[in-house]
Amino acid sequence: MPMTEQATGAHHPQPRPRSGGHQSAPEHVTGAQSLIRSLEEVGADTVFGIPGGAILPAYDPLMDSTKVRHVLVRHEQGAGHAATGYAQATGRVGVCMATSGPGATNLVTPIADAHMDSVPLVAITGQVASKAIGTDAFQEADIVGITMPITKHNFLVTKAEDIPRIIAQAFHIASTGRPGPVLVDIAKDALQAKTTFSWPPTMDLPGYRPVTKPHAKQIREAAKLITAAKRPVLYVGGGVIKAGATAELKVLAELTGAPVTTTLMALGAFPDSHPLHVGMPGMHGAVTAVTALQKADLIVALGARFDDRVTGKLDSFAPYAKIVHADIDPAEIGKNRAADVPIVGDAREVIADLVQAVQKEHAEGHQGDYSAWWKDLSRWRDTYPLGYDQPEDGSLSPQQVIERIGQLAPQGTIFAAGVGQHQMWAAHFIQYDKPATWLNSGGAGTMGYAVPAAMGAKAGAPERTVWAIDGDGCFQMTNQELTTCALNNIPIKVAIINNGALGMVRQWQTLFYNQRYSNTVLHSGPEADGKQPSAGTRVPDFVKLSEAMGCYAIRCESPEDLDKVIEEANSINDRPVVIDFIVHEDAMVWPMVAAGTSNDEIMAARDVRPDFGDNEDD
Repeated sequence: MPMTEQATGAHHPQPRPRSGGHQSAPEHVTGAQSLIRSLEEVGADTVFGIPGGAILPAYDPLMDSTKVRHVLVRHEQGAGHAATGYAQATGRVGVCMATSGPGATNLVTPIADAHMDSVPLVAITGQVASKAIGTDAFQEADIVGITMPITKHNFLVTKAEDIPRIIAQAFHIASTGRPGPVLVDIAKDALQAKTTFSWPPTMDLPGYRPVTKPHAKQIREAAKLITAAKRPVLYVGGGVIKAGATAELKVLAELTGAPVTTTLMALGAFPDSHPLHVGMPGMHGAVTAVTALQKADLIVALGARFDDRVTGKLDSFAPYAKIVHADIDPAEIGKNRAADVPIVGDAREVIADLVQAVQKEHAEGHQGDYSAWWKDLSRWRDTYPLGYDQPEDGSLSPQQVIERIGQLAPQGTIFAAGVGQHQMWAAHFIQYDKPATWLNSGGAGTMGYAVPAAMGAKAGAPERTVWAIDGDGCFQMTNQELTTCALNNIPIKVAIINNGALGMVRQWQTLFYNQRYSNTVLHSGPEADGKQPSAGTRVPDFVKLSEAMGCYAIRCESPEDLDKVIEEANSINDRPVVIDFIVHEDAMVWPMVAAGTSNDEIMAARDVRPDFGDNEDD
């Protein structure tokens, strides 16, 4: 039995099961044919997957489909992250497919990743024949049970006639409310059985009614607090992008004049270049953004969830602030921080209503005066800007590499990052002015995300340039999907930020473990103490490895060559391009709030604690 649907979430326009017009005449088909026809009807145009015994019946009619493109990946984890990248870049539901047992369990990480980041995903898995379920049959795994905590909903299908209805419901649940992953596990005999297919099916979801329209009284209360506040902050999360609410957000920000901070998942929701933008908050957030939240007297949280990376030590977070918390998922409101004004609703509708309510307050003579607040904010912004030092030995700075990739990228480029130092540098040193141009694994922090996610984004938006910013550690987890890219005409570009180490963990060892580099050195054997200088990871040789997978590959070790190799990569569009950037191993991510400490203890750089003066708490 499927688990109970959770009425949670943020709405984004998605392909819908066709409900208008006449019911199509029943066709006599197999369950497998019914599955492929259903995917065609819900608008799925790309599926990432690998066949195997239990799902094999579905792969036969898939070969005949002219509407659904299948991309044969090299690992199921690649299929899942590719489907996520596709969804994040296009706003449509991403689809991945795998067989039973290990095929299905290899999807667990990308499913968990999509769940944490609220990505609309449908994962279709084969299952052993229904009579064999529960017998420990060959390649059997209870994938429904395994994924129950990390899916928005999941289904076990044992009857062929249920397939159209369940596929329609899966796409509807994944893409409405707060988006998320839905698993459809189909027994092999259900795929082989004869049935009839007609469309549209009748959906039966009595417990699933996401609230999208906010309560008018709560909107009025929020508007009153905004105009009465002296130090407000608009704290914007990924839900604003998922709701397609970025235009409304810009209107609200400019109407109020309040500072805007965008989380790691919300980069591009509000232009980085806008004068009201004060940066990204969090453990490695901009000093101004982190401090603005700490000193605020009002935080208006829009599609954000007060996660630990933003709040730091929770009981010391934003001690002076009243909280307006708007989210489509009622479970998020009050989960980590009590809300003075809770608003359940779709971010687009919430922000549009807030605009009207604030305009009404202004018309009645209630206008917020934030001039003193902006004086403080501007001083912090001028005193503690993001920056980096060039290595004294003349080697490549990783921040400069990433900054130049951003500056030289064609307009509309999509950037996908792995996890670690390079992810934070890509968040800081590339300018994001448009939504859906920044893809990363925010909640789960999944190493190996970048290459397959970039592949999925490029498959969904082939006209766009797609750069994967990856680390030498992350790259070694999923680089086999470059073969998939080469064979399927998916010409992504990959920048390996190669510092010879698991960089973020090494940074923590430098700061908190007396430079004892236990198992973070990638460039030499186990006898290494990690203290000899690195010239990057050379085993494997990333250039030779990439060339072996059908890519054009270059190594860059000198700042003088930086622009030339980036421009060369941008000019090649007939195959994937990989650049192995050998960078200085001691570069660190700053600012930083150490794990478990208060955001008040933010360090602007190593041994540099910001001085905020004495008048901020007045």
